[in-house]
Amino acid sequence: MRAFLRDTVLIVISAIVIFLLLQIAVEKSVINGCCMEPGLQDGQQFLINKAVYHFHEPERGDIIVFRPPNNQESSPFIKRIIALPGESVEIKQGTVYIYKNDKVIELNEPDYIDPPRYTYDREAIPENKYFVLGDNRNHSNDSHNWGTVPRQNIIGKAWLSIWPPGEWGLVPHYPLEE
Repeated sequence: MRAFLRDTVLIVISAIVIFLLLQIAVEKSVINGCCMEPGLQDGQQFLINKAVYHFHEPERGDIIVFRPPNNQESSPFIKRIIALPGESVEIKQGTVYIYKNDKVIELNEPDYIDPPRYTYDREAIPENKYFVLGDNRNHSNDSHNWGTVPRQNIIGKAWLSIWPPGEWGLVPHYPLEE
């Protein structure tokens, strides 16, 4: 009887520890709006990896969930990182340009992303801030409207689609190679 009680207590404690670790490392989020279409849809639910950026910094191309700057809304935003701290970004004639170490990089984006129909004058990205855009470039409230996202506002990286069932799997990712 004593061994059974000890085993039961160990199982309960292990379950509580695993539950708490998952609460710290993973969070559920829902896409609200068309800003990431066609890759991610309005109402699609996914898990956010909140631990990943404790091991490395956010990278260009990552889809992140963050608290909007200037408390624009209470619910988190989801966007793709385009420019990193210390770089500059410019959008003109339907193309996104990154300026990095005196080198101009024209982003090579997938065909499903409509070219932006707006201009964004060259701007330097300050330390600990990121320039983000929605994949639905012309219908997204993002950095081209309100500026950069502070590092401390980033909740985590979109990781695993969990709803609807037809969309189960890793969140689609494309690298923005230079």
